[in-house]
Amino acid sequence: MINIDLKGCGQFVSKPEFDSFVEKALSAKKVLDEGTGAGNDFIGWNHLPSSVDKQQIDECLAVVDSWLEKEVDLVVAIGIGGSYLGAKATIEALSHSFSAYFHGGYRGPRVVFAGENLSEDYMSELMDLVEVSNVACVVISKSGTTTEPAVAFRLIKSYIEKKYGKKEAGERIVAVTDKARGALKSLANQEGYKTFVIEDNVGGRFSVLSPVGLLPIALAGFDIEMLIRGAQDAERELMKDSSDNVAVKYAAMRNALYASGKKIELFASFNPKMQYVGEWLKQLFGESEGKQHKGIFPASVIFTTDLHSMGQYIQDGERIMFETVISVARTYRNVVIESDDQNLDGLNFLAGKHLEHCNKMAQTGTRLAHIDGGVPNIEIGIEILDEYNLGWLFYFFEKVCGISGYMLGVNPFDQPGVEAYKKNMFALLDKPGYEDQSKEIKKRI
Repeated sequence: MINIDLKGCGQFVSKPEFDSFVEKALSAKKVLDEGTGAGNDFIGWNHLPSSVDKQQIDECLAVVDSWLEKEVDLVVAIGIGGSYLGAKATIEALSHSFSAYFHGGYRGPRVVFAGENLSEDYMSELMDLVEVSNVACVVISKSGTTTEPAVAFRLIKSYIEKKYGKKEAGERIVAVTDKARGALKSLANQEGYKTFVIEDNVGGRFSVLSPVGLLPIALAGFDIEMLIRGAQDAERELMKDSSDNVAVKYAAMRNALYASGKKIELFASFNPKMQYVGEWLKQLFGESEGKQHKGIFPASVIFTTDLHSMGQYIQDGERIMFETVISVARTYRNVVIESDDQNLDGLNFLAGKHLEHCNKMAQTGTRLAHIDGGVPNIEIGIEILDEYNLGWLFYFFEKVCGISGYMLGVNPFDQPGVEAYKKNMFALLDKPGYEDQSKEIKKRI
């Protein structure tokens, strides 16, 4: 369960204004839950947690067991956007911050990511790691033809086939792809890869609770059953048609703030493990809401770190933003600040205090300072950073995103603007079929 604290918005949005947006949010939720809105072919995520059964979990765990038997110590997960961000966010949030520096410091094989960029240096350095590892690959793509992951998979597939042979490669590559069509599905059938299905009604940015996210997370050694249990509890709770529904309250407030001129939502956390949760949120809301010249612009920061870089602007810059702080109540580890006889740094006033107590006071102090400076603050609280709470959090934000998109009057489940850069890129790369566009665009550069 999560908690929501809206007191930091009280001086910016009146109660009657908020109540009116709650009514709008409840209407938008009804459109979402009844499947009557734009993009309703892509709302399978809305009941995805409750549709995951033991067999689906066991199929993921069977891949884990198979690759552990082969002593696989490196899994390359290939995907872009929603095909990697959810898994990356979860693994980063749950991993030891310095596991890369410990021999055998991973709960499972090390999971690294490819296909989310076209950097030659990045891919070359990844291959350096692949060449000294016992490697397997999860490739995630509905079509199999998205440029970035397709290029990465071509390179990784070739390496695995050369090192282990075609037959063994078929046991070291798993495809998460379309049920029946597409280049990757055809290749998987041809080569005998184990496959998992990306359902047609689940878009990439809403897919973390499907095999897209579950398989890499399981391979990294984390408890996907607890992840799904958290999401299932969230699904049941957030289906309620009530003004007390936390998803309704959050969607209402962020849209009330947007209507008042707050055009940027700054997702913040005081735990550095949450960095990629911020990246996941940026895609979820940016790709869902940024249409028809509308939408709240999502940004993310990690405090206190970014208070020493972005803090000045947040405090004194244009008053066009509000903050959503994801707060984690408890930690797993304890560090107590010691007393020092010389006290040259003047910190003996902190002696005997837990470091996390100082972090919480920094969070409270920052919140008050930003509110006083004209930045509304919403706090989303979870108990501890574990699989259950992350499952709850993922589903919560997906639900809010669907409601908010309909409140804005856009289709939250398409992304027409993403195609513009692809068309230009294909023309510049002389892709067959783009000859006319290629001639025109090359005149401009």
